[in-house]
Amino acid sequence: MEKKATWIWYPGDFEVWLGNIFNNRRTERGAMFPPFWKQDSHWPTVEFSKSFVLEKEETIRIAVEGQFNLMLDGKLQFGMPQTFTVPAGEHKLNLKVWNQATPPALYIEGDTVNTDSSWQVTYEDKLWIDENGVAHGSGIYVPAASWCFDCIDSKPSDYRLERKELRPVACENGLYDFGRETFGYLKIKGLKGTVRIYYGESREEALDKDHCETLDILSSHLSPFTIDLSSKAFRYVYIEKVDDSSYDEVLMDYEYAPFDTKKSGSFCSSDNLLNKIWEVSAYTMDLTTREFFMDGIKRDRWTWSGDAIQSYLMNYYLRFDTECVKRTIRQLRGKDPVTAHINTIMDYTFYWFKSIADYYQYTGDSDFVREIWPRMVSMMDYVLSRTNAEGMAEGQADDWIFVDWTDFPMHKRGILCFEQILLMKSLATMAECADLIGESSDTYRKKADDLRDKINNVFWSEDQQAYLHAIERLQAGEGESGTDVVMNTQITKFPNMFAILYGQADTKQQEHIMQSVMLNPAIDPITTPYMRFYELETLCKAGHHNQVLNDIRDYWGGMLHEGATTFWEKYVPTESGNQHLAMYGRPYGKSLCHAWGASPVYLLGRYYLGVSPTKPGYAEYEVRPQLGDLEWMRGDVPTPFGLIHVEMDRNSISVRSDGGNGTLIIGDQRISIPAGKELTISL
Repeated sequence: MEKKATWIWYPGDFEVWLGNIFNNRRTERGAMFPPFWKQDSHWPTVEFSKSFVLEKEETIRIAVEGQFNLMLDGKLQFGMPQTFTVPAGEHKLNLKVWNQATPPALYIEGDTVNTDSSWQVTYEDKLWIDENGVAHGSGIYVPAASWCFDCIDSKPSDYRLERKELRPVACENGLYDFGRETFGYLKIKGLKGTVRIYYGESREEALDKDHCETLDILSSHLSPFTIDLSSKAFRYVYIEKVDDSSYDEVLMDYEYAPFDTKKSGSFCSSDNLLNKIWEVSAYTMDLTTREFFMDGIKRDRWTWSGDAIQSYLMNYYLRFDTECVKRTIRQLRGKDPVTAHINTIMDYTFYWFKSIADYYQYTGDSDFVREIWPRMVSMMDYVLSRTNAEGMAEGQADDWIFVDWTDFPMHKRGILCFEQILLMKSLATMAECADLIGESSDTYRKKADDLRDKINNVFWSEDQQAYLHAIERLQAGEGESGTDVVMNTQITKFPNMFAILYGQADTKQQEHIMQSVMLNPAIDPITTPYMRFYELETLCKAGHHNQVLNDIRDYWGGMLHEGATTFWEKYVPTESGNQHLAMYGRPYGKSLCHAWGASPVYLLGRYYLGVSPTKPGYAEYEVRPQLGDLEWMRGDVPTPFGLIHVEMDRNSISVRSDGGNGTLIIGDQRISIPAGKELTISL
């Protein structure tokens, strides 16, 4: 059967172009605020080619985004035809498309000749023509990219998220309340004159005209029509009339990425608070799932690799939107040459590598790994070019070493143990991906193994039974020529929990870390949902399910108690009132809808429903359900073949799956799960 025609383009170009639009929508008090890292552009000229054999003459329809020329069997054809007849026989079509504004894209539809991923594309940078007009060399050809644009009239550059109209639930003296945090386009109907608009994730922010993060000034010039503003995040909107201005009605277009609830994850239990936490986490994820996975919908509105790797994992247990995962990975990586770490943050580069291994494990999509591999290689070349003489990652002057926002002093310069563990995992990921697509993995595997040994030799403390924080270089004047180093013996949770999660620590070390660090109240606490994600996952892996449930109730339930309708960038329970709104030295700088706040979606699906793939794409999977202190729970986990449904109470467990080869694990029992049938066992 011939494949249906679809729009095609050079891999990654759609994401680079769309990402530039996406990342430059951020504003701060009416001023545009572009990202502070390198922004690439799509290739303006792309060649598309396909060889085929026709049994009979065939007329094809041609549509492009841009201007183009067409060659049949190496011969240039006249003009830019909308239809073209190809005679019977063996042929090769080549089309060169130029478009400076949007990615060059091609759509060809015929009885048998149709554009799809079997077409080859190149940006043609290795071709030259001699004095006789003979072409030499060739571009590097790769399979064309496509997505969901399967109609000739549905151009890639026309892509938009969906919208639906919402009304405020309350209005008082110009303050409109839409009931909960939301995202979209404010609509003012029948505006005459000028109004000032102040947005707020909280009531306090919307009413603070001097300090709210986002605002608009709108003048209709006496226009009676509905006026749409640029997209914003808000719950509250305060509208101030200027002079004798007036308007008829205030509405909004809620903007969202569509999803199928019948193919989505779910969770319900005997604990109503936990159910509410899951629901708010899911809504937080939906708001931050846009053209890409973004971090916070109000302030940053950018793609960040550290935030994204968590969004991907939550997504695998909620909507299983694999296209958004691929778009975000491509957009974050951009193009060669590499001139800085992803988002300028060294740890965020390392998360980018692991996100590709995670994607393959959950989807089984080796084609994407093969597509992204060259960019993995050049990214790793950049990383290794900046390691020190011992092969360790050491932040340079233009590197941002993030780790986390902390409320305790923590030195982030020098050779951090945390960064070495992430680099070790990145090298191991390179080896795994190389093996998958038939590339050489020996160098990456050896570097990973060598670094793992060095981390243990340098940072593991038998006295402390933990990994130490860092090696610091003394500044000039403190030591000889500034070359002396000293061990920073601070103990934090960051390197220690990642040593467990990323396979750095052996079984005995893991047991020691749990007691000396993870369960030790003397160790400084983590106060961001970002790193609580990994902290609670570490506790789940060690079997502390009751404690994790209580931590979720206290931490995420604490935000609900403070009135949260989505989960925040940071939550410190000891703070009160407007302290919960402030961050970065600004009274409303904190994001109250932040992707990394939604981790209960992942934790409950992965460690309580207990579903995880053990072979790529859920070809094999396991279900290790854990009730903790719950009386009962039930839920669904989405997979490439459908849903895995799990129900459990104190007396029985039921599992139903639409496919895959599953194993239910209860204690020492391992029970095969029949595909398409329900398995029920008594406890």
